[in-house]
Amino acid sequence: MINVVFLLLVFFLMTSQLAPPEPIEVTPPRATGEEGTSAQVILFMGADGTLAFRDLTGAPAMTAFAEEAAAADAPPLFRADAEAEAKAVARALRDLAGRGLTDVALVVAPE
Repeated sequence: MINVVFLLLVFFLMTSQLAPPEPIEVTPPRATGEEGTSAQVILFMGADGTLAFRDLTGAPAMTAFAEEAAAADAPPLFRADAEAEAKAVARALRDLAGRGLTDVALVVAPE
């Protein structure tokens, strides 16, 4: 019996995909509409307006995100917390547009 459990454990470990953790906790705003596509290039904004991309935060995160998003095939995503100020979100989107990223999708949670 132990052998069967061990084999099942090994099977599930080998077939599962582990996703890296998000750099900061984000609760996206809710919206109705169509489902979006998943992209690998995601810029995060916390409730306090902190930007994060991969292991970077602040201005370096914005720079690294813009460089990687410009080279990506899929449209980049901006995942802002629902509690983030609209001014901070608009400022970040304006900064991205200034860096040549005009097709950035804002991630929202379905209702």
